[in-house]
Amino acid sequence: MTQHILQGRTEAEVLWFRRRSFLQAAAAWTAMGCYEGAMAQQRGNIVELVGEATVNGERLRRESIIQSGDSIETGRNSGLVFVMGNSSFLVRPNSRITVERGATLSAVSVLRMLTGAVVSVWGRGNTRQIQTPTLTAGIRGTGVYTEIYPERNNRTYFCNCYGVVEIGAGNQKVESRADYHQSFWAEPEPVNGRMLTPAGAINHTDEEVEALARLMGQRTAWQIAGRKGVKDGRGYMEQQPPTMHPAMPR
Repeated sequence: MTQHILQGRTEAEVLWFRRRSFLQAAAAWTAMGCYEGAMAQQRGNIVELVGEATVNGERLRRESIIQSGDSIETGRNSGLVFVMGNSSFLVRPNSRITVERGATLSAVSVLRMLTGAVVSVWGRGNTRQIQTPTLTAGIRGTGVYTEIYPERNNRTYFCNCYGVVEIGAGNQKVESRADYHQSFWAEPEPVNGRMLTPAGAINHTDEEVEALARLMGQRTAWQIAGRKGVKDGRGYMEQQPPTMHPAMPR
């Protein structure tokens, strides 16, 4: 188990992938043929549901099918893992999100987050977006973690765990290229004139990103490389100076 730093989150929230119920559900999902197999068998695309959640205001059930265009809300002490097309999602407790429709019912064009936190892994494809009140992230193929802090005027934490992401906050935009966790704060007000500032790697683990990738038959960048980097939020396999972070002034 890799080391992780928690700020306002519990161990149970980041160790969900260890639950026996998830391990059994993930094994059944894989054996069924993942998303394509589930759709061919007219099964739901929810891998696991713990506690209570709603979709479009109606109670979500384990056998439900989440479609693009749906709005989802998780309750206290709840968690939801689902797959849509070539993207997989873990929605943490007390989250409100909408998966906006792309070209088909199984394609997500925008993951719109109002509150809460989501771990997500996206297969390769046309640019899609994650949007929060303070951040827009253009997604190609990557794994990311996004969390909103409403008590801090919707300050958003965003980690590009691996891959390439175009990140914008206010009038500032940067390109993030990460091998191993490149993290940002999207500020509600400028900090030293900047809307994007560097952050450390908090509130998510390598293993939960790996678990979501596995649901789509994929591997993370560090699994492919066969090694892990320096988990300091700068995004590199080798130690780098703070100025190498793309949110630092040039």
